[in-house]
Amino acid sequence: MASGGANTAVAGEWHQRPPNPDNPIVFFDITIGDKPVGRIKMELFADIVPKTAENFREEGLPLSYKGCMFHRVIKDFMIQAGDFVKGDVLSKRVSIYGSKFDDENFIAKHTGPGLLSMANWGPNTNGSQFFVTCTQCPWLDNKHVVFGRILEDGLLVVRKIEAVPTTRDDQQPCRFADRPEIACLIAECGEIQNN
Repeated sequence: MASGGANTAVAGEWHQRPPNPDNPIVFFDITIGDKPVGRIKMELFADIVPKTAENFREEGLPLSYKGCMFHRVIKDFMIQAGDFVKGDVLSKRVSIYGSKFDDENFIAKHTGPGLLSMANWGPNTNGSQFFVTCTQCPWLDNKHVVFGRILEDGLLVVRKIEAVPTTRDDQQPCRFADRPEIACLIAECGEIQNN
């Protein structure tokens, strides 16, 4: 399965790979402050990393990602969410596979903006937290599992989150650094059927 999926991508261009009609399509409706700013539509790479894609689809979408904040925003790098327990980067929420699950593979690379990737605390520590790349991030390759990408104009919504002012204090633990000063909320989420 993994090798077949790798052949569907243009070499080195995972953020622009041809769509796979068999992959799940999911969405987040985003608000910044009290203002709706748009929908982020995402293709999950179930053809490449089925276990990771299913964890995101099943664990996060039905209940948990709704109401979740993008709690870490680093301009020209990434936006991070998925902590639906504490609202910070130190919470290690369990996955559908237990407390954490292994890195499935590193076939897909961080080749550009709009890629979904697992946040972790070292090898084989995946849970519910994820990030979206805002640029190419090759230093993350073989360390974080890429499991999907933003579709259509969803990247414009990512850019709106990325542009929110943040509080940065290098003297504090990472959970207090790079916090948006305005709440960036997943107001609604779900799967789009019959894509």
